[in-house]
Amino acid sequence: MSAPMTSGPKAPTIAELAAALAAGHTTSVALTETALAKIERHRDAGGAAFMSVDAQGALAQARAADQARAAGYVASPLAGLPISIKDLFDVRGQVTRAGSKALEGSAPAQADAPAVARLRAAGAVLIGRTNMSEFAFSGLGLNPHYGTPRTPFDAACISGGSTSGGAVSVAEEMAVAALGTDTGGSIRIPSAFCGLTGFKPTARRVPLDGAVPLSTSLDSAGPLARSVACCVAMDAVLSGETLDTRAADLRGARLYVTRDFVGEGLDAAVAQAFEATLGLLSTQGAQIVEFDFPELRRLPEINAAGGLTAAEAWAWHRTLLQEKGDQYDQRVAQRIRRGEKLTAADYIVLLAERRAMQQSAAQRLRDADAWLMPSVAVRPPRLDALERDEDFFATNGLVLRNASVINFLDGCAASLPMGDGMGLGVCGLHGRDARVLQVSAAIEQALA
Repeated sequence: MSAPMTSGPKAPTIAELAAALAAGHTTSVALTETALAKIERHRDAGGAAFMSVDAQGALAQARAADQARAAGYVASPLAGLPISIKDLFDVRGQVTRAGSKALEGSAPAQADAPAVARLRAAGAVLIGRTNMSEFAFSGLGLNPHYGTPRTPFDAACISGGSTSGGAVSVAEEMAVAALGTDTGGSIRIPSAFCGLTGFKPTARRVPLDGAVPLSTSLDSAGPLARSVACCVAMDAVLSGETLDTRAADLRGARLYVTRDFVGEGLDAAVAQAFEATLGLLSTQGAQIVEFDFPELRRLPEINAAGGLTAAEAWAWHRTLLQEKGDQYDQRVAQRIRRGEKLTAADYIVLLAERRAMQQSAAQRLRDADAWLMPSVAVRPPRLDALERDEDFFATNGLVLRNASVINFLDGCAASLPMGDGMGLGVCGLHGRDARVLQVSAAIEQALA
């Protein structure tokens, strides 16, 4: 198995930076100035990770964090650290564009979204707003309006979406962690493609008020960062919950694996890395439990007309599409418009199919400590391979396939680096966030 990628030579974690600040080895202003300089170099080189950067505001927040620390007040482990914000969250005084030209002329937000407000109250330095798939509706991260962020390890390849810029901001050390969203893999896909750790919590654990929705049934917000512990620190602030996330004992841990659906059609490199990872975990004493989940193969049929995403996106976008449809990425507009044809009866059937699938999952995974799968079936695609619509849509479907299963089941999942541009999905059902993070921490240690 190839060695996990790192963002640069041992990029420091939240805990390491917090310790350096506490010891007086650095300051928030110094960290912020370094991040801003890296953003400037990234932009000068044609990079598209950021939609906008509030350098003045960030430096003011950094000075305030240093003053608070000098006075003996440290709000959280994030205090004084540069954090990036996906462009669909409201930030007080800034325009929320959600990666779209259609919202460019909107009024600045009157207040922070609750997730952003929690980061601000925790002392984080809000370094800037990151690029994304328009309206978060793609797992690839292409943006025809503001540029497409690339994986830092191959400029010909995409960084994954929809939290494309957020992943690049962390991987290239322009931020210590990123606030993203995940409707069908939008945290875990770019984390996998960029060598990061990402965590999609159970939906509704992190408030989504003040964020442009894609699918109110499937959306969740969470972190992209450099380690499981970094994701835990971010999750504690974003959710307001302190979970017991001490690393599990892998000896005897029941790690479930299915070849149904999520194990089909994998890149050879992904399949090899996944099998090597399972072998390593087995030598550490974990029980790899093979199980069947044939119902998953019905997901393409269930979602054939656009699914919950198209139905719920249409409800939000229908007026804006009428007024400014020509300003949309037409690949996004095409998928949203599928929701217009879905009837109330279709929607009720979708909800019933989802409940039935959740009941099957609860039965099949009742004894599992975690469910393992490749986060993404393929390695990062080349941008020039996505020029034709048929190639774009086929690749987008394959990239989203594995991660979106967890959103449909209303579960939670982490993605851990598993080699160049590949991620290991550590998954659990609804409310199993603490257990997923415990198992993820243990696997992270084993892979190290």
